[in-house]
Amino acid sequence: MGQAGCKGLCLSLFDYKTEKYVIAKNKKVGLLYRLLQASILAYLVVWVFLIKKGYQDVDTSLQSAVITKVKGVAFTNTSDLGQRIWDVADYVIPAQGENVFFVVTNLIVTPNQRQNVCAENEGIPDGACSKDSDCHAGEAVTAGNGVKTGRCLRRENLARGTCEIFAWCPLETSSRPEEPFLKEAEDFTIFIKNHIRFPKFNFSNNVMDVKDRSFLKSCHFGPKNHYCPIFRLGSVIRWAGSDFQDIALEGGVIGINIEWNCDLDKAASECHPHYSFSRLDNKLSKSVSSGYNFRFARYYRDAAGVEFRTLMKAYGIRFDVMVNGKGAFFCDLVLIYLIKKREFYRDKKYEEVRGLEDSSQEAEDEASGLGLSEQLTSGPGLLGMPEQQELQEPPEAKRGSSSQKGNGSVCPQLLEPHRST
Repeated sequence: MGQAGCKGLCLSLFDYKTEKYVIAKNKKVGLLYRLLQASILAYLVVWVFLIKKGYQDVDTSLQSAVITKVKGVAFTNTSDLGQRIWDVADYVIPAQGENVFFVVTNLIVTPNQRQNVCAENEGIPDGACSKDSDCHAGEAVTAGNGVKTGRCLRRENLARGTCEIFAWCPLETSSRPEEPFLKEAEDFTIFIKNHIRFPKFNFSNNVMDVKDRSFLKSCHFGPKNHYCPIFRLGSVIRWAGSDFQDIALEGGVIGINIEWNCDLDKAASECHPHYSFSRLDNKLSKSVSSGYNFRFARYYRDAAGVEFRTLMKAYGIRFDVMVNGKGAFFCDLVLIYLIKKREFYRDKKYEEVRGLEDSSQEAEDEASGLGLSEQLTSGPGLLGMPEQQELQEPPEAKRGSSSQKGNGSVCPQLLEPHRST
């Protein structure tokens, strides 16, 4: 670059540039320009503000507690158990009522099992034998029912048989009922108590927030009653897209989803849960492990003090109650930009970061001088700033005329947290 070029570059550093606008007297271009402006404005107003409510602050860290209760009785009359009444203590597992619970609908009962020797079931490869040496004494049968004794038991003149085992004998019955054991379970009811909290806004609610307490004694959730927390078991199965007779025979898993999407600008009574239901296991898979079942036993002692048991293989419906949601609130924008004392709240929200000792001393002096009660955490938060301060409005701010629909306060999460218990 020559001397002239360097001189030109240096002089250009002191140039001032300004924009020049040309007004085109063209109706088509002008109409297109205004339509583009109107489209952008409509997008912001309709989609961002009205539909998506982009002006709101959102809390997705929902805290939830679920308590469930099942009610109903069933009557059975079988050769193994005789006449029997089944209540909630018999068919609901676990008994304390959690967000995951199991309702027994079918049973295979093997009564009077005692620890003794008997032949292993046919069809178990590791239990098959043709001579005693095939059954190693003291060796457990893989995927079997007991421990080998060293003897091979063959029926009549058959060449092959099964190993003798030490186990709970007689072994489990392999037959299964062709219809549900507890057919009345279709009419059982499920009561779901759900308590939720949005910690960011200090807002709490629960499904029990109804004015008429007698409402819960007669209501059932349905198309005409979306807010009753009592569900008929058979209806839940149907809403999940399944048939009660099919799922009750082999078992399955049903999901109950509770969605809390609350607009906290409205009254707390407007925050309601929305329920949906789905089949979580693969109902179309007909594998050897399809359905849902497990085993449990009840133990007894006879007159001689010898232990025996009744083994039960329970088929049934597992319910998983899942809760999620979000709460949206307009409060921060109102506090920081709109109300009369916005400078006070803006200073508190964006407080200058200082050393921990200086910040603590300043807060102490301010509390004694202005009458504010501020609670600082015991340790520094991010960048040495106190993690949380309990903010109180200055006396003159309390005389403001601002209000919010449903709670009579501009910002309930900082001034008067509204709760529903």
